[in-house]
Amino acid sequence: MITSRQNPKIKLIRKLNSGSKHRSQEGAFAAEGIRLLEEAWEASIHPEWVIHTENIGQRGLQLLDNYQSLHISCEPVTPEVMKAASDTETPQGILAIFSSFSAPLPVSPSLLVIVDNLRDPGNLGTLLRTSLAADADALLLSPGSVDPYSPKVLRSAMGAHFKLPVRALDWPGIAEASRGVSLLLADMKNGSSLWETNLKRPVGIILGSEAHGPGEQARKLADQTIHIPMSAKIESLNAAVAGAVLLFEVKRQRRNNK
Repeated sequence: MITSRQNPKIKLIRKLNSGSKHRSQEGAFAAEGIRLLEEAWEASIHPEWVIHTENIGQRGLQLLDNYQSLHISCEPVTPEVMKAASDTETPQGILAIFSSFSAPLPVSPSLLVIVDNLRDPGNLGTLLRTSLAADADALLLSPGSVDPYSPKVLRSAMGAHFKLPVRALDWPGIAEASRGVSLLLADMKNGSSLWETNLKRPVGIILGSEAHGPGEQARKLADQTIHIPMSAKIESLNAAVAGAVLLFEVKRQRRNNK
């Protein structure tokens, strides 16, 4: 049992949770909580090693059994050590280290989500989860966006990382990944109404941050600008909410076309 906060594994977890630079250097990230690890297991993505407290309930014990069947190291720790390693106020008692992975991007995507300089972890996590729910093929992040493997993004996405291809790319890379797809730039007031736009064709939705909107590179890449019609009493929606409205309009149009 690990009883010291100075244990090398605990130091590594804290390092990985402290910033994207360290996650990139180590080629790894930390994910914690039973629900998140169950989602990873369901997607056949397995951790390098695991730490856990002794009282983790039946679901936690099932996860440990699953890992041990694959000879993945599962090491018990004291509650105090788990709290020191965790990025949350109330740890769930299980935390795993995963090697960085990159699901392949689709060759002929039908629906892409492209986020431009989105920096809020909660917004990105929610957008990842929404993109998966709306059957998006992948989510691409421009330079300047928040690290998708930061602890807050991982928690709010609730396992979407393990099922949806997510890739941070430069703008030429985004252009290459979205070849053959009509790119629609979501703006607050400009462009065609969402409700009057044909979304049955292969499309990519470009979303900017609420604070700054889409940047110059995004505008250059876009084929068309669209907006969500809404009350004049409000200026804008945050990226996660706007993304949900846009993505489920795509899904609605395509469902009606079947």
